[in-house]
Amino acid sequence: MEQQLLMEALQLPLSILYFSFAISFLYFSLIFFFLRSRPGCNSCELCKSYLDSSWSKSFDNIVDWYAHLLRQSPTQTIHIHVLDNIITANPDNVEYMLKTNFDNFPKGKAFSSILGDLLGNGIFNVDGERWNFQRKMASLELGSLSVRTHAFAVVSDQLRTRLFPLLHSVSSGGGANLIDLQDIFRRFSFDTICKISFGIDAGCLDLSLPMSEFAAAFDTATGLSARRAAATSPALWRLKRLLNWGSERELRKAIGLVDMLADEVIRQRKRLGFSSRDDLLSRFMGSVTDDKYLRDIAVSFLLAGRDTVASGLTAFFFLLSSHPEVVAKMREEIDGVLLMTNNCCSGQDYIVPSYDELRAMNYVHAALYECLRLYPPVQFDSKFCLEDDVLPDGTFVKKGTRVTYHPYAMGRMESIWGADYSSFKPERWLRDGAFVPKNPYEFPVFQGGRRVCLGKEMALMDMKTVVVSVIREFDVEVAGGVRLPKFASGLTATLSGGLPARVHLRHRRVSEECHC
Repeated sequence: MEQQLLMEALQLPLSILYFSFAISFLYFSLIFFFLRSRPGCNSCELCKSYLDSSWSKSFDNIVDWYAHLLRQSPTQTIHIHVLDNIITANPDNVEYMLKTNFDNFPKGKAFSSILGDLLGNGIFNVDGERWNFQRKMASLELGSLSVRTHAFAVVSDQLRTRLFPLLHSVSSGGGANLIDLQDIFRRFSFDTICKISFGIDAGCLDLSLPMSEFAAAFDTATGLSARRAAATSPALWRLKRLLNWGSERELRKAIGLVDMLADEVIRQRKRLGFSSRDDLLSRFMGSVTDDKYLRDIAVSFLLAGRDTVASGLTAFFFLLSSHPEVVAKMREEIDGVLLMTNNCCSGQDYIVPSYDELRAMNYVHAALYECLRLYPPVQFDSKFCLEDDVLPDGTFVKKGTRVTYHPYAMGRMESIWGADYSSFKPERWLRDGAFVPKNPYEFPVFQGGRRVCLGKEMALMDMKTVVVSVIREFDVEVAGGVRLPKFASGLTATLSGGLPARVHLRHRRVSEECHC
């Protein structure tokens, strides 16, 4: 009798153990099968280095390894067979993908499935009619003078009422207080995007958890979604998702919190009314009644407005910390422009430059572009080849192959930027003191062709306003001295461990002040 009870008690644990073993065996069998079935994987040194991560012995980040490989390639193109991924830093190839033969290089169903759980049918994850509809709606909004004026007013207000007081409070400790600038810029960007895109104050959202938990969930969701793209076969993460196992279980939980946040944004917008509002979400609500579709649109706005701007600002202050000569030149230009317009005599506690004043600051603009060259918020972007094709450099692309152009690597190509490509040099963007842009297919940070970033001007205005206002009032000292950045996994460039820094209130010389 006791033996029977013992057997019954062990039956469930043994069944679970057997099931787990069977699933593990199936999982690793699939890995073995897909690796063996990929042509060239057994003999390709690049694939071996990718699979065993031996590249990490020489490089801190995989994007730096790719940049090295692309510089060594005669065509500036490589093929990672194990990922079935062609990666290029050749401007002619980029133009061919984004403009000349645009229709043959869509996002594709394979890519859309990778980000589908997070982005759904949002603009960054679709092709065809859905993409055309969202792009047309967004362009009408982002292209209008009234929206640009409203966006600038929002950023200026957020600076005066939130960011400046926070930095001033931290600086009052005499530099003893260490802060994470990356986290601060993300919170600032989230607040501004809620105002600009949704017409909502983030502090008024009725959420059951602290905002920090939703921000962490968003970071987790983007990071784990990016890891799907790095998998050697989609079948592996699909199986884990089916079983709700490991990283896919964590991803599902994180996306659940993202959904909760997006649902509350939509609920608030509906409660406040949207028929006479000018924000992006209200414009879409006038045409879209499906809340799931609205959720996808809202999450895409959050990704674009929060992560990319925060990434750009974080990288910029990271670079400035080791280039005091650039800071000095920026301050000289800023003070000169403000002196000419008498803005420094406005009597306000915190001075935020006007839109016209920002446009007059060519050196600041050049420094920002130089930062984006070295540290683009979106380090690479992939398309899938619809039909067999041949790139301008002679690379054959088989139907269904992922083709990735790599802005991070392109910012480090001697063939594009010269022998000093690794130097932070704003002057390379200036001619006789005026800003001169590069060919967008040599500098595809904002994409190009029909998919060129609609929010480009707004994002640049946002970053430029913050940079000019902050460096005029504060000295920012990044902790740990000069170091190479280590990136965390994600859809946008994120510094692993954040950007610890100390902030000091500047004591400007009398000659730097206005004498109105």
